[in-house]
Amino acid sequence: QYVPVKGDHVIGIVTAKAGDVFKLDVGGSEQASLSYLAFEGATKRNRPNVQVGDLIYGQFLVANKDMEPEMVCIDSKGRSSGMGIIGQDGFLFKVSLGLIRKLLAPKCEIIQELSQLYPFELVLGMNGRIWVKAKTVQQTLIIVNILEACEYMTAEQRKQALAKLSGH
Repeated sequence: QYVPVKGDHVIGIVTAKAGDVFKLDVGGSEQASLSYLAFEGATKRNRPNVQVGDLIYGQFLVANKDMEPEMVCIDSKGRSSGMGIIGQDGFLFKVSLGLIRKLLAPKCEIIQELSQLYPFELVLGMNGRIWVKAKTVQQTLIIVNILEACEYMTAEQRKQALAKLSGH
């Protein structure tokens, strides 16, 4: 099970709206809260259009044993920096926390190799959730399958699998 850590970027699923706060399932033992003001450009008048079921990419502002985890979708300068509501039409799936750490490492070969196959959008959450979207559903699912299989493949096996897909 994922344990929230301050500063971690995660993908949460909006489960409820309670007043000025959204509740998000982040895969931990309790839900995280997210204020409607914690979005770039948000004001009392200009609220983000967040619905129950939406996927949110954000980071933990507060995460400790004694308090409810609190997320934000802005950095210290008030910019979204890629955080916020994630598009509806991608595919969300879960991998182990070990694999996520591997994929989030700088210069991750797996992602570099995949990006040569075809263009896609990718959001990686430290909580083991991955959101991916390619041009077609088929391409999206191929990327999902490779990312899921990566954990059990050597670099050589992975290269062979990708070579088959790209028709080399």
